[in-house]
Formats: sequence, structure tokens, C-alpha cells
Amino acid sequence: MRPLAQWEPRQIIGVFTDIDDTLTTDGAITPDARQALANLKATGLLVVPITGRPVGWSQPFAQSWPVDAIVAENGAVGLVHETGQPLRKLYQQDATTRSANFVRMQEVLTQIEQSIPGALRSQDSTGRETDIAIDHSEFTHLPQAAIEQVVRTMQAAGMTATVSSIHINGWFGEHSKLSGARWIVQQLWGRDLSAEMDRWVYVGDSTNDQIMFEHFAHSVGVANIQRFSTQLTHPPRYVTPSERGAGFAEVAKCILNKT
Repeated sequence: MRPLAQWEPRQIIGVFTDIDDTLTTDGAITPDARQALANLKATGLLVVPITGRPVGWSQPFAQSWPVDAIVAENGAVGLVHETGQPLRKLYQQDATTRSANFVRMQEVLTQIEQSIPGALRSQDSTGRETDIAIDHSEFTHLPQAAIEQVVRTMQAAGMTATVSSIHINGWFGEHSKLSGARWIVQQLWGRDLSAEMDRWVYVGDSTNDQIMFEHFAHSVGVANIQRFSTQLTHPPRYVTPSERGAGFAEVAKCILNKT
């Protein structure tokens, strides 16, 4: 990971960013991070947070933050708010698939809580439609061995499992943050993200951002990514001096100064 000062973003057209511990600090977006979003939007850049958080949790932010859309539940759902219009929800999976998967996921969630000591569903679980989440660092602390056991249990059930800075997420389906990014770019703007990966930025902070770090030429980790450094097969190419929201603000300033 090279320092942000060595980064030379050129001809950037859009920014994807994680939310928890990337835009937020202690669970809330900071004024400097929110202003950074507004500054990026004001210059005509496309801005899309992409998160493992649920649809219900993400809706008010999709309506109030200066962003083009939010992709929630690790790529499964897009939330789009246009001035004067009701919030739109877009799904990668059809309703029948979502309904069947939801039943199966609740069974796995119950199994995890009953079989792994200390494992509890995340407090935002009521807002989830296409995945489940176990809290490991938001309101409780789950030891690493238990985190790994949760991941194995999800995978044994045929689920995809990822670990964010606060939750262990699991879902049925092949979608991911990367496929969600490609999908929303095509849905909203008719663009082929794969053909222009060198013109988009991704900012993140955790192991579940690795797929984005790997594929984006302009991948940046906020400084708190360092706590996962030994677990990263694909680290970001650059890292900010500051952590969390302050780090995101540094990324935005760099883009606006050099693009």
C-alpha cells in the first residue's frame, strides 16, 4: 500500500465507497466526509456508496446524502432517490428467488445463534431482505475463532460469506460488491464498468472490500485498513494518512485537486 500522496487520479468519472468505518466514524458520517461527498457531486462525478448494510438502514441515507445511489446488502439492492420522486429500489434477484432465499437464510441464522457461543444477529437485521448478518464488533465482540466458525457455517450451507469491520454477512447468490457496482452502473447510466475501471475510484476499510481493491486501478484504503493488513490477499493500492471519515475526505480532496 503506497501513501495517498503518491496517487495520481486522472480522468476520474465516479467514486464508489464503503460506508461503515470509511464514511462513518463511531457509527455516524462526519461533517467532513459528508461535505466531501457533496464536493465530488458538485463537480459532476458519480458517487455511489456500496455497503453490506441492509436496505432498511440505508434508505434514509439514500434520500438525504449527496449521492447518486446506494447499493446495499453487498450488491443485491440498489436505492435511487431523485429530487421530487419516491425512493426506487432495484434488485438483482427476482421476487421468487428472494422469498425462497429469505426462508433458508433465517434457518442458517438460527443455527448459528444456537450453535456458536456469543454469536448474535446484528441489530439492523430487521431491515435485511437478501442477506443475514452476525455482529462481531458493532455492539458486541466476537473472538476471531468464533468469526471463522460463523463463516464456515454459512459456507457449509452454500452461502457466500464476508467479514466487514463490524459484521459477518452471508447470502445465497453470486452477487458481490463488484457485481453490484457493475450492475448499478449499467442500470442507471447504461455504462460498462468493466471497460472503464481505470476511471473509477473505490474507497474501503476492511477484508470484505478486497474484491474491489483487486479490480479497481484506483483503490484506496482509509488508514484503519491497517488493522486487517495481515488478512488482506488484495490490499488497496493506496492508503490515506487519516482514518475513517477524515480519510475519505482526504481521498476526495486528492481527486478534486488532481483530476
